Amino acid sequence: MRALLVGSLMALAGLAAAAVPVQAADRFTFASIDGGKIDLADFAGKPVLVVNTASLCGYAGQFDGLQALHERFGPQGVLVLAVPSDDFNQELADEAAVKEYCAMTFDLTLPMTEITPVRGQAAHPFYAWVREETGFAPRWNFNKVLLAPDGSIDATFGSGVEPESDQIAGRIEALLQ
Repeated sequence: MRALLVGSLMALAGLAAAAVPVQAADRFTFASIDGGKIDLADFAGKPVLVVNTASLCGYAGQFDGLQALHERFGPQGVLVLAVPSDDFNQELADEAAVKEYCAMTFDLTLPMTEITPVRGQAAHPFYAWVREETGFAPRWNFNKVLLAPDGSIDATFGSGVEPESDQIAGRIEALLQ
């Protein structure tokens, strides 16, 4: 009888564990370059594209594509978030310089965070979570993480994948359906 009871309890514990939802990105916040916080929970139910950026990187031309995605999908509640990082030694000295450079050079109006570590022990908790969930960590600037409307990680992309490509823009469209 005791063995049956223990077996039943273990089976129930297994069912309970299976019912626990995957942790979602909506528990993360970033410090905004404009002051205050950017809370991913505010975008629950919509796709979110998070991109580690650097003003002086050879891929900085992708800011134009990120801005285009912001203009195209922002009105539908999609967040395109630039996360300036100096992890690869290609970011300007401070947030004011980053903001001015991006506004003047790329006419950037999409949300940006403060300069934020994205790799290693100092990585922002969002990036530590992405690494833990998928094994993906930015290997360079302009790596992209696409979150599904439920806050799960839908896909990750390297630097060479253009923001307006079917891989990204097409996937965002599909997630909005």
